[in-house]
Amino acid sequence: MSWQTYVDDHLMCDIDGHNLTAAAIIGHDGSVWAQSATFPQLKIEEVTGIMKDFADPGSLAPTGLYLGSTKYMVIQGETGAVIRGKKGSGGVTIKKTNQALVIGIYEEPLTAGQCNMIVERLGDYLIDQGI
Repeated sequence: MSWQTYVDDHLMCDIDGHNLTAAAIIGHDGSVWAQSATFPQLKIEEVTGIMKDFADPGSLAPTGLYLGSTKYMVIQGETGAVIRGKKGSGGVTIKKTNQALVIGIYEEPLTAGQCNMIVERLGDYLIDQGI
């Protein structure tokens, strides 16, 4: 299965008639493995900041989490495994696997819990596969 299929079929899946706004799977080095057409263009320093927060939890909290120049307020996550952000009526969930970051961006009516479930389920599967 291609990485694009994971994004199209698993991350951008239909949940009660709604979908994530954007999604991607990117390598720890910032290389894009696959992304939805709506996913923002990431800057390398944004990926570096995300990776730093996984290694040093809380490092993004003072400045915020940036994805494609959009700022998200960092909210609770799982230390070293999940970063969550909020912006207005939407937000982002980032799950770290052994080799990649699984990222989902949502807007209402999708909820934070639904986004978390979609992103973290795929991330857990990839971890189980050693990826």
